[in-house]
Amino acid sequence: MTNIFSLLGRIVVNASRYAGQVGLLGVETVKSPVVGKIRPNLIGQQLVSIGFGSQFVVIVTGAFTGAVFAAQSYYTFSTVGLETAVGSVVSIALCRELGPVLTGLMVTGRVGAAMAAEIGTMKVTEQIDALRSLGVHPVDYLVFPRFVGMIISIPLLIAESIGFGILASYLVTVKGFGVPGAWYMNHVRTFTAPEDIGIGMIKGFFFAIIIVLVSCQYGLSVRSGAVDVGKNTTSAVVTSSLMILIANFFLSVLLNYFFPIRVA
Repeated sequence: MTNIFSLLGRIVVNASRYAGQVGLLGVETVKSPVVGKIRPNLIGQQLVSIGFGSQFVVIVTGAFTGAVFAAQSYYTFSTVGLETAVGSVVSIALCRELGPVLTGLMVTGRVGAAMAAEIGTMKVTEQIDALRSLGVHPVDYLVFPRFVGMIISIPLLIAESIGFGILASYLVTVKGFGVPGAWYMNHVRTFTAPEDIGIGMIKGFFFAIIIVLVSCQYGLSVRSGAVDVGKNTTSAVVTSSLMILIANFFLSVLLNYFFPIRVA
């Protein structure tokens, strides 16, 4: 029994310590444009790496998620004669939940891992110490450009995922199952409100903050060689993914309270 309490205590202490480190990194990142130097070239590089580089993954994820969700919804709704309702269900689900969450998870696996590995390698090879010796703050040079690039890219990627998901669901439902296209689009326009899209964008904003701060903190926390880089890279992906799923629950409850789903 003592060992169990000791283990739980260590978990709580380590989680609290890491949360504090991430919080401090977030404060330094927000202060960076005020007290530090803004580097537009680095921000542009991150926009290309995060936004443009993640498009293929996001498009494939959104399209096939919309397609399979439309197919499963059709199989269920067709038993009660509600085939035309597939469009509204898929659209709302993609805007409010599936689009932002799956995009966040895919970007975490692709970009978050790269951030942790790149910064961790720089830490091991003492490149971060070299930056400090040149009078360059590592947060200004490494974290802030990634922060801005992620904040701008994630909402656009989510919108892209939603768009291709709805398009794929249209093709599956209308072209594949023969549901009238006019009815399908009418349900999408009637039941999908701007608030639904806004919820996806708001979630994307918070997911972007989670991915950047968690991944960069794990990269900056590397202490030894390549083994520690790999370990922290894996931890960055796992922690970011879990935090996205947990944050999504609380954001869904809060945002649905203020912006309930339109029923007519």
